[in-house]
Amino acid sequence: MIDYLIVGSGLGGIAFAEWALQNGKTIHVFENKSQNSSVIAGGLYNPVILKRFSEVWKSQEQIDLALPFYRALEQKLLCVLDYKIPIYRKLFSVEEQNNWCVASDNPSLKPFLNSSILYKKYNGINAPFGYGKVLQSGYVDTSVLVNSYHSYLKSFKLLFEETFDYSQLEFSNDFVTYKSQNYKHVLFAEGFGLHANPFFSQLPLDGTKGELLLIKCPNLNLDVIIKSSVFILPLGNDVYKVGATYNWQDKSAKPTEQGKQELLTNLKSVLNLDFEIVAHLAGVRPTVKDRRPLVGSHPKFNRLHVLNGLGTRGVMLAPYVAKALFESIENETPLDVNLDIRRFKKLKWD
Repeated sequence: MIDYLIVGSGLGGIAFAEWALQNGKTIHVFENKSQNSSVIAGGLYNPVILKRFSEVWKSQEQIDLALPFYRALEQKLLCVLDYKIPIYRKLFSVEEQNNWCVASDNPSLKPFLNSSILYKKYNGINAPFGYGKVLQSGYVDTSVLVNSYHSYLKSFKLLFEETFDYSQLEFSNDFVTYKSQNYKHVLFAEGFGLHANPFFSQLPLDGTKGELLLIKCPNLNLDVIIKSSVFILPLGNDVYKVGATYNWQDKSAKPTEQGKQELLTNLKSVLNLDFEIVAHLAGVRPTVKDRRPLVGSHPKFNRLHVLNGLGTRGVMLAPYVAKALFESIENETPLDVNLDIRRFKKLKWD
């Protein structure tokens, strides 16, 4: 009997698979590549909400767990994933400068915000009010992570590249059967694809479409991530990732001319240099209105579990919530009420 059948292998599915393997559990992973938000994501880990200079929920706990997690994956997969690089938030007024200084003096934010206003010059970027520097920040190359982890799973014949057929699930007291194979537990980590899942589709998962550009800008020479109306993230070789848009109506993963123009308008308000568009990408983020993930076990089918709704901060959240769910299943450790799907008390379950 296999311990876990994991449906979906984006950031959440990978994180859960890895916690399971690290704890000696056996897994099978199903992936049909219908969702691409993890692959094209900006991959930033940022412990601060930079619109209003406030702390991300449990940010230090997430960072303290995530960074060693990705470091261990780098060693396991023999690749570079984690790029520790500060975020420079462009400031727009004396008022924002003052707000930054007040926030950096807040005990909960002190570990994350440099208290000084920085006036470093970057070619093509005009910042008369300077920058606020975010500490403990960086990005994970999510494309390398997903592709490398899939290759690892394939090498052990643990990855099944096919669409999961929910109708093939059969339930017994001690296990769940899928196509003649018995599993102790089934985990769904399908991203926006959760809407097609008959067991968890009633959860209030929304989809927020995001579009990004890859540009080549030889004269920019950035060594930090600039955060303004867009983020500009250096990838090396004069290539930069620029993002992102937020569209709550369009649920397709196709790049749009509207999204492209929005990105270009915002980018040109920050950057006064010639550049070339290398690629235009789009994906649908799995988001939740209360900005908390969807984690937990089905109230009627207790061997079915869900890990979803990681939204825009999947790199930070995935190791944290995957570990919490794994410990909930294996050790009956209570889930944080902010994560647990039981917080939606009015839902009717089939």
